[in-house]
Amino acid sequence: MMTRATGVPEYGPSRTEVEFLSGAALCRAWLFRPHPGAEPAPCIVMAHGLGGTRDAGLEPYARKFAAAGYRVLVFDYRHFGASDGEPRQLFSVGRQLQDWANAIAFARRTAGVDPDRIALWGTSFSGGHVLVAAARDGKVAAVSAQCPMTDALAAMWTNLRYAGLGGFLRLGLLGAADQLRALLRLPPLYIPLIAPPGQTAAMSSHDSATGFGALVPPHWRNAIAARYCLTIGTYRPVSVADRVPCPTLLQVCLRDSLLPAASAFATATRMGDKAELRRYDCGHFDIYTGDHFERASSDQLDFFNRTLMGVSGGGTPSSPTSPTEGAP
Repeated sequence: MMTRATGVPEYGPSRTEVEFLSGAALCRAWLFRPHPGAEPAPCIVMAHGLGGTRDAGLEPYARKFAAAGYRVLVFDYRHFGASDGEPRQLFSVGRQLQDWANAIAFARRTAGVDPDRIALWGTSFSGGHVLVAAARDGKVAAVSAQCPMTDALAAMWTNLRYAGLGGFLRLGLLGAADQLRALLRLPPLYIPLIAPPGQTAAMSSHDSATGFGALVPPHWRNAIAARYCLTIGTYRPVSVADRVPCPTLLQVCLRDSLLPAASAFATATRMGDKAELRRYDCGHFDIYTGDHFERASSDQLDFFNRTLMGVSGGGTPSSPTSPTEGAP
């Protein structure tokens, strides 16, 4: 393990730069530690959604958890952000799930971490990844999935509705062209990850460009290799939800423009008593900022306190805990 202290305050959580091997590439991460911190402590492993990087709105969550006594590991996937991997901006479900497995293994062997109290935190696309990663690992202690992508096929139908048939078909043609370039060993064909409505992009709902754009740093690259759309539709984390071995918090944005709330409700129903459901009257990107962030992150912290620390209470649930109550 390689570490380098960065931005360490005199009081409050410290942040250290760390890295771990995933495949043949190094994934880079931030490790947050409480100050002072009891050892060994639980560790929450975090990563972003489609095309997102650790510096795109995740640090406020990490600092909130670390201030409450947790170690927090926030990593970038291969091909994105600060991590290695060529070509850049290449999305692969299989590789990202490998990155999750390697991040979990790294967290377990990190000094000061209780290896039996590892939690996973995901949002949007990674909200589906954490379900699959936990099911495969079998020993994760808790999972928090915020506005989760649990059924990519359902998400594609949503994309079809806001992008129109022409926009949807353009994505497919660009994906096929990019896959051909890959076979010919040519550089990827990139498309924007986010764009205003009517433009070709992975996400072009009414709030994608403004909502995601408000989270990303100036150096963030608005691009993704177009081949992502050829395989994404077969990814259905809901299909393994009943194999997740631990308590799981599912947080649903009721006005989500990208991921239908019904998919998250179906996931909660499939999980039964292991699922806790929280509902928020907001859009997909609203939950990262302002009052919605405060409510969602407080619900997450309350959940982690109960499942990892054995501390009951301390938070006001934003909605009923029943996986079926209020579901369509």
